[in-house]
This record gives sequence, C-alpha cells and structure tokens, in this order.
Amino acid sequence: MAGQMELAELVDAAAGVQDDVVAIRRDIHQNPELDLENPRTQGVILEALSGLGYDITKGEALTSVVADLVVDPDKPTVLLRADTDALPMTEDTEETFKSQIEGRAHACGHDSHVAMLLGAARLASENKSSLPVNLRLMFQPGEEGSGGAPMMIEEGVLDGVDRAFAIHVTPNIPAAYFASRPGPIMASADEFEVTVTGKGGHASMPHFAIDPIPAAASMIGDLQSMVTRTIEAFDPGVLTVGQIHSGSTTNVIPESAQLGGTMRAVSEKTRTRLHDGLHRVATNTAAAHNCSCEVTIHMGYPVTINHADAVAGVEQRISETFGEGRYFGLPAPVMGAEDFSYVLQGVPGAMVFLGVCPADIENSFEAPPMHSNRMRLNEDAMPAGVALHLATVLAS
Repeated sequence: MAGQMELAELVDAAAGVQDDVVAIRRDIHQNPELDLENPRTQGVILEALSGLGYDITKGEALTSVVADLVVDPDKPTVLLRADTDALPMTEDTEETFKSQIEGRAHACGHDSHVAMLLGAARLASENKSSLPVNLRLMFQPGEEGSGGAPMMIEEGVLDGVDRAFAIHVTPNIPAAYFASRPGPIMASADEFEVTVTGKGGHASMPHFAIDPIPAAASMIGDLQSMVTRTIEAFDPGVLTVGQIHSGSTTNVIPESAQLGGTMRAVSEKTRTRLHDGLHRVATNTAAAHNCSCEVTIHMGYPVTINHADAVAGVEQRISETFGEGRYFGLPAPVMGAEDFSYVLQGVPGAMVFLGVCPADIENSFEAPPMHSNRMRLNEDAMPAGVALHLATVLAS
C-alpha cells in the first residue's frame, strides 16, 4: 500500500501477511508457556518487532512486551492488547503443529492473539505516515488467572493511553465474523473454599460423632437455591461447586469436609450479593447440622465492561472494512472472565470477539469451545483480526 492507508485496503493488506501470521501462531502453539513467565514467546515477539521502528520495553515483574510506535507526541495513543500464556492442560487434536509439551496447550487462542497483533504491528510500521494516532502494543502474560494485566498497569502500560482495544477469538462464532456489546461483556470470577467441621468417629456410631458430610451435601443444594431465589434474573450470577473432598476410608466419619468452587457475576451488585449469600448459607447450613464452617473467598477478575462509544466505533469500522452483516451484537455477556477488565477500568475501550469456527464444522455452536482439550481454530479468519486491529487505529 503506497500513500495514505485506507480502510478499504486493509483486508488485502492483512491477507498479504497471512503466511507470516500463521507461521508465528503455529510456532507459539507448539511451544506453550504458562502464567507470568513466557520467555520463549517473548523472544518470538521481540524478533518479529525487530527493525520495525518500535520503542520496546520489557516487563520487570513478568515477561511482558510493550511496543510504542510514536507518530506525534502530541497525538492520542491507542493501545492494542494480546495475551501470551497458555493453559495447564493437554491438547487432544490431530493438528500437525499441536503442543509439544505435555500438560500445556494454547486452548484459548492466545497464540492467535499474539500472531494477529504482530501482523498488525508490521502493517502499522510500514504505513506509519498514515496513522492518525500513536500506537502502543501490549503483549501480556498471565491472563489465565495470574493477573498479568494489573501488573503491567503497575509498570505503566496505561500511562499516556487514551483508548484501548482487544480481540478475543472464539470457535463458537462463524469464521471472520465479529461480536461485541456495550456494557458488561464478560463476568467477574471469584473462587471460594468452605471447610465444614464436625467431630470424627466410627461410621457405625454416627450418634457419637458430628458428621460434616451431610452438612456439606445439604450446603451444595442450598447454595443453588440461594442463587435462584435471591439473584435477579436480569442481573445474573453463577455459583458452581466444582470440588468436594472428605474422608479417607469407608468406616470412618471424618472430622471435616471441604467444598471449592467459583462465582461469576456481570455487575458488582450481584457479585457482592453472591459473596454475602455464600457466607450466610454456608454458616447457617453448617449450624443446622451442629457443625461449624470457615468460608474463604479469593477475589478474581472484575467484570469486563465495554464503553458504549468504543463499541459503536468498532461496529462502524467493521462495516466500513468488511461490509454490512459481519458484526452482530451479543444478546448477553459471556460468563467467562478476562483481566482486560482492569485495562477498561483505566481507559475507555472495548473487547471484540472474532469468530474462528473450524472450516470442517458447519454449526459453530457445535465446535469445541475455548478451554476444551479439542479446541481448534480457523486460521483463515486471522487476517480479519489483523485488519480490525489496523481499522481501529486508523479510525481513531
């Protein structure tokens, strides 16, 4: 592209870097890294950015990369973010480039996020004179529960930033289609542990013991009733008990039982009501069984809230770049969580979902979802993500 870069040119420009984007994605996919330490992936990012004119800053507390393309110090700065970490799980696909490390897999598409942003970084560099704003690229480890975003914010990634955008792929939307919504788009995510304590004894003489297992079993049902009876249907919350542990053998009543799970909400009001309800139900159900209990809540990511103006702008950019019908509004938030929520607490912006349903699956709802051991994505949709990154910047 010579001269002024136009939105109509972006699709062809992104297609021109597809081979490189796919190659980077597959390299990262085969070598997944976890949590906050992603040194190999950081090296791939640095190599891809080398010679493109970006000012590079590496993280101190984590293996992040911040890359600045300064057009004019007096112009606004737009941040584009990609997360870099994988999940602690085994991949069960037939892909020729599947994970080479047992117990690690890019089953949430972060490999594609990095590759698409690097493709956009290259195009932005080649057309720097066309950019109406300064560009900051945020390559962030530790999205899958380790909280890399607030750590990068602490290290200054939002300093001087005026707007922020991110793309998250999903196999459950048709390939190269986009979806978002103003307001809450992803939920908060908190974890909890409940320890129910009774008095141990012989299984043949429960009257000499205080059995914590019936109390814990009752508590599970009571917690579900608490959600359906006290949480507003149009401001939803989800509470799931994912673990229950107690006992060591069949003829012993144990002294304690442990429950563990997660709570999700799409507003701080409901998030607080879930916390309060958990404490109330657990304490009183335990007491009804003559047991005591201890409740611990581990605060996770807050609700991811898109700014309405940013979503409207993205929708317009998608229509101008790809044509009408490639964007649809999500009817409700997704109950998964994202630490891009911290970025959107600091600056206005939006997260957008990009459909990557595999080509051999006709109905996207039937595709293995994110975090599935069989999750796959359609690499032919990745240029659409590259193009949207650049469209967001050009129209800012």
